[in-house]
Amino acid sequence: MGRVINRSLLNTWRLSVNLVTYPEGHHVRRHNDPIGGGSYYKLNFVLIKPAKGGVFETDRVIFSLFKRVILFRPDLYDHSVSTIVRGKRVLLSIALHAPWGCAAQ
Repeated sequence: MGRVINRSLLNTWRLSVNLVTYPEGHHVRRHNDPIGGGSYYKLNFVLIKPAKGGVFETDRVIFSLFKRVILFRPDLYDHSVSTIVRGKRVLLSIALHAPWGCAAQ
C-alpha cells in the first residue's frame, strides 16, 4: 500500500484547502473529527474516483451531488472510506472551522 499524499494549498486558523491522493489499497477507518468549539464543515470534491472501492460513507451529509461533491460535518458524524481496490482517489478538500454553533448537537 502506498502513502497518502496531502498537499496543503491554503492553511489558516479557520480555513484549509488540501489536495489529497489516496493510493490503491488505502482505506479510512470510521471516525469523527472532534474540535474544541464552534462548528466544523468539510466540502470535498472527488476529482478522481477509483475504478473499484474507495466509497465515502457518513452518517449524515448536508449536501451531496452525484457522490462527487460532498458537504458534511466531520465533527458531528462518523465517516469512512472503503478500501480502494483498483485505482486511486483524489480529492480537493475545503475545511472550515466556524466560530458559531457548537461541536455537540
